[in-house]
Amino acid sequence: MAKIKVKKQSTFIDMTAMSDVTVLLLTFFMLTSTFVQKEPITVNTPASVSERKVPETDILTILVDGHGKIFLSMDNNEQLAKAVQKVGGDYHVTFTPVQLEAARRLTSFGVPIKDLPSYLDKTIDQQDAFMKEELKKGNNPRIGIPNVSAADSTATAQTAIAPEQTTGHKASADNEFKHWISRIREDNQKIKLAIKADETTDYEVIKRVINDLRDLRENKYLLVTNLRTASSD
Repeated sequence: MAKIKVKKQSTFIDMTAMSDVTVLLLTFFMLTSTFVQKEPITVNTPASVSERKVPETDILTILVDGHGKIFLSMDNNEQLAKAVQKVGGDYHVTFTPVQLEAARRLTSFGVPIKDLPSYLDKTIDQQDAFMKEELKKGNNPRIGIPNVSAADSTATAQTAIAPEQTTGHKASADNEFKHWISRIREDNQKIKLAIKADETTDYEVIKRVINDLRDLRENKYLLVTNLRTASSD
């Protein structure tokens, strides 16, 4: 008996519907995703069991590297630019319109106020290169926001720029970190503070930062850590 030959059918599959779904999903994720703010330094945070997430808006992050250098990062560029202008005025540091426009593009920074104008004159790539080069020098006074009072350091007191005394302003003359926090808080009372320190940062450095916040009556802040896993134990 002869075998019946089955006519071969085309295996073509219309992928149009699947392509449409893929494009829709890609568009959805692109529109709803929150991009991570670029930070001037790499901070390896310690691990903890807390699962509370850091807010994505109205957040001021205090970055502290392994050498104790302080950097500030904000999600609101416009508020950061206003703070730059106010703190500059307090310390008699002037900014050109071009520098103020550059300040509006900042997401984070960490230089003394007297060096901020020259920092803003650099392009973003030049700022990154400058920060990378200066970080190699370890305990370098050219980077980091000063937060050592005159009582703690005679050298700092000699080189500090005295700010204009303003009514109701609590920050000390030579503690620029407290001055920044105070000015930023003036524009946004709802902003939340977060401390993100490297796991190798000395305890005394973190204690000084917390004491500065306490002096400003900033008693609520988040401590940014990595989620502890079984391999972390």
